[in-house]
Amino acid sequence: MEAYGYLERVRQRTDDGRMVTVTISYNNPAATRARRARETAEQAKRRTAVEPPCSSPDPARTPTPAPKPPHARTSPRPVRPEAPPVRAETPRVRAEPAPPPPEPRTREHHPPAAALLANLRQDDPRLLLSVRDIHRLTPPVAAWLERGASPEAVRRALTTGLPDTLRHPAALLAHRLTDLLPPPLPAASPAVPPRDHPSPLQTCDGCDRAFRAPTPGRCRDCRRRATAAECLPTGPG
Repeated sequence: MEAYGYLERVRQRTDDGRMVTVTISYNNPAATRARRARETAEQAKRRTAVEPPCSSPDPARTPTPAPKPPHARTSPRPVRPEAPPVRAETPRVRAEPAPPPPEPRTREHHPPAAALLANLRQDDPRLLLSVRDIHRLTPPVAAWLERGASPEAVRRALTTGLPDTLRHPAALLAHRLTDLLPPPLPAASPAVPPRDHPSPLQTCDGCDRAFRAPTPGRCRDCRRRATAAECLPTGPG
């Protein structure tokens, strides 16, 4: 892995003077190889700049190059393009996934319905259900409870009138839960305000005219005339 650029070991000196080896891992080996080639070229340039220039050669000892034929042509050496600088990738820290949201409560996860089915064996030992049967019958019992049936009513519907020979209790309970399912509760209708009924007809005791009043007596005109007569002054007797 180190040869292909996935790992790199670097010698470093600590603050107390000790030499330690640091291992670095990379996710992009191509970038690692390009960086190593670039660092090697930079080190070669620095060594060339530091080394002293060579002394001029003796012209007597320098061999004279042989003349090239006139028809031979030298082709320029192709220049290899430099690789673009590649940024060294920093190691990524994998974030922990967020906890899943709580599951909504459904009929399959209805603890009251499951507890009702598990306690049926207290009424009749033959109604001892398995875990699989309880999971299968929990949604129908939850439907009964959602429609306003009390747990006691569901228990009576499932345990009353059992046959003498009960071979498949789970099948019998599933049949009763399906056939005896109560209807949903009706929606509450808005209250209608009561209407004001008119007073009954009465016959006036003074003029025998019909008028409406809660109790018998005189009509309005007769009561007015009687009040006016009481207000008139009386003469000497």
